Amino acid sequence: LLLFCFIIYSESPAEGNNHISVTGKTGEHVTLSCESEDRDISLVEFNKRSRNIFACENEECKSADERVFKEGSCDIIIEDLIFSDAGKYTLIVYYSDDQEELEPQIREYHLHIHDEISVQEGEDLELDVVLTIAGKVEHQNRRSSGWTELWRKDRRTDPLTVKDMTLIINDFTVTDTGTYRVLDYEGETLITVSVSVTESGTDSEETLDTDDDKTDEQHSKTGGIERFTQSLSSEFNKIKIKTFKKKNCSLPSFLLHSKK
Repeated sequence: LLLFCFIIYSESPAEGNNHISVTGKTGEHVTLSCESEDRDISLVEFNKRSRNIFACENEECKSADERVFKEGSCDIIIEDLIFSDAGKYTLIVYYSDDQEELEPQIREYHLHIHDEISVQEGEDLELDVVLTIAGKVEHQNRRSSGWTELWRKDRRTDPLTVKDMTLIINDFTVTDTGTYRVLDYEGETLITVSVSVTESGTDSEETLDTDDDKTDEQHSKTGGIERFTQSLSSEFNKIKIKTFKKKNCSLPSFLLHSKK
């Protein structure tokens, strides 16, 4: 699969929401910009939903796994993105002056993670995308513009198998290709994965055909050379026979054999 950094940052909250939408690709990084005011910052607090990731003043801040850290005054960097990073985040920046604490600046973000993968036909596809905050999973076929619901939380029967937060598609076929997306309870997209299929044994078959073509070509060339050599030898012997007859000489045994 090809890796490149793909980040979308929107200053305007999506319609009906009061958060900033950010998109990143697995394995890459995103920046959650705080655009702080020109004031003294007393504290920076960064949370994912109700879980605190870190809180610090002017010193360096990092998460426990060191993938999330503060850069500059209050920008947040998330490195080596994984599917479970998707979701809502809150950044609270506290300001102060010499006399009192000022009203904090609160910014909310919605992080969407995407990826592209290829699966060999007939294999099982397993995706760790069914987060605890996931509400449903939908599929869009490459030839369709609509979405088909494949799984919904708390529903008893579904076309897909979900086990331990993993989406499982058995015996993957061409009809399973397309885009899969995971949405939260509010209908916000958490994860999208574009999946293509590789036919089983395609590369080896192409290699075998190429080798056969080369072998046939080599045999054809070899046979042509042999026929050309035999033709020259026959003509050469005929010339020798005529020469000996003119001189009334007895023919050598190998020419007599050729003459026959």
